[in-house]
Amino acid sequence: MIMKFNTELIHGHFNGDSATGATVVPIYQTSAFAHESPEKLENIFNNKAPGFAYTRIGNPTVLSFENRMSGLENGIGAVACASGMAAVSMSLLNVLSAGDEIIAGSGLFGGTIDLFEDLRAFGITTHFVKHVTVDEIKPLINENTKAVFAELIGNPALDIVDIDQVSALVHENGIPLFIDSTTATPYLIRPIEHGADIVIHSTSKYVNGGGNSISGIIIDSGRFHWDVKRYPVLEKYGKYGKFAYLSRLRNGIWRNVGACLSPMNAFMNSVGLETLGLRMERLCDNALKLAKFFEAVGGIDVNYPALPKSPYYSLSQKLFGGRGGAIVTIRTGSRDKAFQLMNRLKLPLIATNIGDVRTLVIHPASTIYTHSTAGQKENAGVYDDTIRISVGIEDIEDLIEDFAQAIEGLKEE
Repeated sequence: MIMKFNTELIHGHFNGDSATGATVVPIYQTSAFAHESPEKLENIFNNKAPGFAYTRIGNPTVLSFENRMSGLENGIGAVACASGMAAVSMSLLNVLSAGDEIIAGSGLFGGTIDLFEDLRAFGITTHFVKHVTVDEIKPLINENTKAVFAELIGNPALDIVDIDQVSALVHENGIPLFIDSTTATPYLIRPIEHGADIVIHSTSKYVNGGGNSISGIIIDSGRFHWDVKRYPVLEKYGKYGKFAYLSRLRNGIWRNVGACLSPMNAFMNSVGLETLGLRMERLCDNALKLAKFFEAVGGIDVNYPALPKSPYYSLSQKLFGGRGGAIVTIRTGSRDKAFQLMNRLKLPLIATNIGDVRTLVIHPASTIYTHSTAGQKENAGVYDDTIRISVGIEDIEDLIEDFAQAIEGLKEE
């Protein structure tokens, strides 16, 4: 049976708990799993038999969440991590070595930019392009280029990657495409269907939906041919074929660093996942209506991909069916006005997160981009007067009324 999106969220790749009949997978809140013999535990440890030994390595609640996310993205498998940043880190370090190079977009989340700077200490260099396009990437590709990394919808730049064109180029050069699809979610697009090789989500955000758990996930398409001569760290895993990437991830860097997801957080994500479609539909509708409101208000410059004036409008139509996601950014004219507007708001919370059911606002320049240079901020669409709005599921009339009174207060001053 071919299921539509919301049906698949509830019934796809998931069967509850057959042992008890529970309609949700239990929270296996345990550190270790006992077995009837040392022989069985030995086989589990050496991947010769299925089973669980230690939650850092594997856990039934976490596995259920991984299977649901992998199935939803049409991957061959997934590995859940303690945070979105852990997922980004582990996804790349799983295949990169000293001397390797990454090409990445400049409009990345500030923490990801900081991570790429940290990788320099390991001999891994990142070359940033203003926009992840064929024209900007192509001149930078060389024999040391081992990964291209991009956020599908930049946060908070809100630039969109033409993933079909970019994936075709990098594959011609034997390079995998790593896509952070946190802000798009599988509701808007399944990147693997458009050529992504590794898909990453900060599942703390829209997948969870309630702002109650930190987590991330790495999903492998299974479609990229990992040449072990170019990626020598995968050499002993080449025998696993299309599962080589996942095999090293589970038995190497992820396992050894200890970036595992807790069972409780996996459970909360699984619960949140079931309403992803309903929430995203409301979030995207609210975001578009709020963006149109800002467009009609004098003194406010609004950025949202699904507005016709956006340079990414055509891509939002092509890739996302006309939707633009749930983040809107505005510019108020000055840092002081940005702070004044935020202080006048009654409903949105001033918090550093996105994807919550509540509307959240933040001043990126003084918070999540505080370690970035002026150039990095500009490339990420972050200015002193920028406010990022993670739109929630509140009644849009109430949100518009609240922003209207806050803006009116600025005019009176």
